[in-house]
Amino acid sequence: MDKRARDLGALALALLALIWGYNWVVMKIGLEYAQPFTFSALRTFLGAVSLFALLLVLRRPLRPPPLLWTIAIGLLQTTGFVGLLMWALESGGAGKTSVLTYTMPFWLLLLAWAFLGERLRGVQWLAVALALCGLVLVLEPWRLQGAFSSLLAVAGGFCWAASAVVVKRLQARHDVDILSLTTWQMLFGSLPLVLIAALTWQGSPEWTTTFVLALAYNVILGNALAWFLWLFGLRRLSAGAAGIATLATPVIGVAAAWIQLGERPSAGEAAGMALIIGALAVVTVRGLLAGRSAAMVATE
Repeated sequence: MDKRARDLGALALALLALIWGYNWVVMKIGLEYAQPFTFSALRTFLGAVSLFALLLVLRRPLRPPPLLWTIAIGLLQTTGFVGLLMWALESGGAGKTSVLTYTMPFWLLLLAWAFLGERLRGVQWLAVALALCGLVLVLEPWRLQGAFSSLLAVAGGFCWAASAVVVKRLQARHDVDILSLTTWQMLFGSLPLVLIAALTWQGSPEWTTTFVLALAYNVILGNALAWFLWLFGLRRLSAGAAGIATLATPVIGVAAAWIQLGERPSAGEAAGMALIIGALAVVTVRGLLAGRSAAMVATE
């Protein structure tokens, strides 16, 4: 793959980090006006509808990608990831939830090693070990308060990592259109969330201006555009590189939650977050150095 394709993939994921980083604050604010599964169902279903409209405008074919693969991606990437993180945010802090969800790259490194044959090298194992130490400090298993929301966030990150592995396996077997895959997986993944929202219904959202803006941000930027950027980047980078390329997202999430929501982590949580983000930085630097070395070899 040429340098321009890699650069475009990295640029897409940099924009994604900005959108998703601040969205942790937006989602937390939106949950003041709606139940987590109602919010999840609205943002994903309306996000899928907006992408179908885009397909029509661009005159792209509406035929879905390979059905079973697409449903599997939707269940993991939309139902599992979005549903679990919104549930976690209901009682957990935006900054803490963002960091725990972004243990995803480490699950992705391990899953890619097991199922995609992407070998882990010395510094990557070190980063995984650092991240796991940080995870223990953030989860604080010796304290039960807040443990459930923290585990939900970690589970959401694992679902996201698993979906990325399925995407890579699909792309290895079929030539799929990124926009079509994004649209159909979101539709299939939103349907279980609609069902769960109906079964747990406790009243309509409060349709205030703030909630409408939060929902619009999630539908247009946080879902439709963001998942397209994620799949675009994933197609142009290795699974491990794509996972670590979103390093800035939890940093933005923590900073925004601290500034706007006044969320100040405890000393243990702060240390754990620093370890996780530091581990992400270690792997990111390693990936950048490896990419430069490969580019130098290719030009010789």
